[in-house]
Amino acid sequence: MAKFITAKEAAQLIPDGATVGLAGMGLSGWAEEIACAIRDNFAETGHPCNLNLKQGSAMGDWGYGNNFIGWDRSPRADGPDKTHGNRGATRFGEAGPGLIAKWTSAHIGSAFTLCEQARQNQLESYCLPQGVIINLWREIGAGRPGLITKTGLGTFVDPRIEGGRMNAAAKDELVKVIQFEGEEYLFYPSFKCDVALLRGTIADENGNISFAHESVINEGFAVANAVKHCGGIVIVQVEYLAKKETLNPKEIKIPGNLVDYVVQARDPMSCWQAEGDYWEPAFSGQIRKPLTAIKPLPFDERKVICRRVAMELRKGDIVNLGVGMPADVSKVVNEEGLIDRLTLSTESGMVGGVPSALPSFGSAYNPEAIITPNEMFDFISGGGLNLTCLGIGEVDKDGNNNVSRMGKRLTGPGGFIDITASTPKVIFAGTLMGKAKLSVGDGKLTVLEEGTIRKFVDKVGQITFSGQYAPDHQEVLYVTERAVFKLIDHKLTLIEIAPGIDLEKDVLAAMDFRPEISPDLKTMDPGIFQETWGGLGKYLK
Repeated sequence: MAKFITAKEAAQLIPDGATVGLAGMGLSGWAEEIACAIRDNFAETGHPCNLNLKQGSAMGDWGYGNNFIGWDRSPRADGPDKTHGNRGATRFGEAGPGLIAKWTSAHIGSAFTLCEQARQNQLESYCLPQGVIINLWREIGAGRPGLITKTGLGTFVDPRIEGGRMNAAAKDELVKVIQFEGEEYLFYPSFKCDVALLRGTIADENGNISFAHESVINEGFAVANAVKHCGGIVIVQVEYLAKKETLNPKEIKIPGNLVDYVVQARDPMSCWQAEGDYWEPAFSGQIRKPLTAIKPLPFDERKVICRRVAMELRKGDIVNLGVGMPADVSKVVNEEGLIDRLTLSTESGMVGGVPSALPSFGSAYNPEAIITPNEMFDFISGGGLNLTCLGIGEVDKDGNNNVSRMGKRLTGPGGFIDITASTPKVIFAGTLMGKAKLSVGDGKLTVLEEGTIRKFVDKVGQITFSGQYAPDHQEVLYVTERAVFKLIDHKLTLIEIAPGIDLEKDVLAAMDFRPEISPDLKTMDPGIFQETWGGLGKYLK
């Protein structure tokens, strides 16, 4: 039976050098109060130290505003832990280097202090595909030797390229190339994990954990099962306590037999549903929100890009939308009144509804179903999607796309590698240049002042998507506000240009290389450059 303890007592249970497993996305599933106690205990005593942190998704806070209390990134009068942008795994770096020695995640960009330590080589930093890490927990819990998959071949995760290492301090081999029945695969070995640090909404007196207010039914069960298989301890933070045998057994997501310790948070503000929402009941199924209450995107180049992406959708499609600009495609579909003609989803396990963008990415308004990320990545890897839209970081002439490490900025791939490996149609969306000043309207686009960040470069800094490894049957598009490109014969080929744009001055001069140019170069639909569109229906038929 689980023991109920304080956050400080939980911090003192973690031994030096322990491998600690996390589950969740953003702030969903994040045990903020316990993490702060671990940080404080390390600052006071030097323990625990040299931890090996393992997480599947981004566990942090980009510092956006929200609809509950109006947080920002400046200190508040009620204490240093009330700063927005400082929540999440970044807590583990606030007391300086030494608490974390190794850090493996699919996405690390929002944990600012740990990213800085990684840049300074004060800890070892590794990034692996999100679906790989999430489902590796299942393999560990079942006592299997690891995960065999093609996910990661040809990318920076491939050990013949970088092996997932994000800095010079990283020396471990976390992935191997193997041959199986004449085909090439990657093998991700299982590992021993000592502590699970998780969060739910409610614990009953027997330690059964409900996710009643959580928007994401995260991989907490898989992490807890893996840690128990390894002989470790499972610690869960919750907001509420309930009398035993009063919770609906179908709502229990982590059974009490897997839970050793429960911490009831003293401050409900350490139990946020998502980065931007303390609790949005339309995310967790308590209500269905009127779709008219979801604000449309402002009319600018971002909306143009999302509209052009939406033109590729077809009635009945099952679609994955990634973080950043791609998630806003859902708002375009909703504004056009066509959200019921297809199924939008995110890798967190949201099926249907209107996926939310940052600061609450991973959640969805009015989802039809919420499954675990483990199940969602099985569905994705099995080819269940028709289409995905993901972001653009850097693109080169071979169609390679880098979203994981640009210069000194460390981010990681998230589910990018898993999703692009198995989806028949892939759309990358982003601006052609960063920081450009543009004017949109009257059916055309005008560049007022050229940007300062070049995104179409001679050679990407890291390969998150490999244009050379893309199968011949996979359709790959690169949608920007000025032009649309397609991967043809593994070469980036210009196929459309925006009305009002000069090909040489506004497109080719903004690129480090000259792409192939289709002999049938078309003009993008002028309708998407009008403030009111209403034209999506003809494409969705």
